[in-house]
Amino acid sequence: MNTMSHQDATVAHIQSELITLSHELGREDRRLALLGEGNTSAAIGDGTFWVKASGSRLGTLQPEQLSRVVTDRALAVLDEKNIDNATVNQRLQDTLLDRAHPQPSVETFLHALCLTIGEAQWVGHTHTDSVLSILCSEAGADPFMQHIYPDEIVVCGRHLAVVPYVDPGLPLACAVQETLRTYREQHGHGPKVLLMVNHGPVALGKTAGEVLNIMLMLDKWARILIHAQAFGGPRYLAADDADHLDNRPDEHYRRKQLAG
Repeated sequence: MNTMSHQDATVAHIQSELITLSHELGREDRRLALLGEGNTSAAIGDGTFWVKASGSRLGTLQPEQLSRVVTDRALAVLDEKNIDNATVNQRLQDTLLDRAHPQPSVETFLHALCLTIGEAQWVGHTHTDSVLSILCSEAGADPFMQHIYPDEIVVCGRHLAVVPYVDPGLPLACAVQETLRTYREQHGHGPKVLLMVNHGPVALGKTAGEVLNIMLMLDKWARILIHAQAFGGPRYLAADDADHLDNRPDEHYRRKQLAG
């Protein structure tokens, strides 16, 4: 009788967890992503990762709608300059470990970066209504550059990474690559949140649960920022207070417990 190897079991388990995470992010009542919006990924630990296939929906994602991508192949495409959309589509096919899998999301290159330079193991990208209401305004990402309450520091991180609007796909990935490198140079680690102006947020986590927590807290943060406008605008925490909250031992412990 054939039994599943440990590696095969790991691959299947991560695939199952990624589908569950995708369904949670794609719940219509949460308004994080509708129709084919957003994408997710998870590192397998063997130089490959699962990523949502192009055209599929987060809320109804099925196993056959995930693509297994070779990380180094995806990263290598970033070295190519000025390739057209047809070539990009071919390169996406070339990243697949198994050609039987569907074409991966156009944001596969972005996911490869988040799972390497960004130091994440799980990634979720959505088009959250509340967050986009701010990112698509004249304010852009500026309202998120200061903090307003402790929990969003604990869950979303003290500092967020920001990318201006760039055409989705390879051009955006190239901009994200530079942003993540700069962030790591400044802070010594990858971000928990990447905000793409006029596009949407990306959550970078060590677990599937952490990605969901980040996205839900970011949604709450954005809604509070919006509602605070009715009472004169947000009252931001002082930078010293935000730094103190970020470094408190009890908050470090709580952060680990929430991340699972």
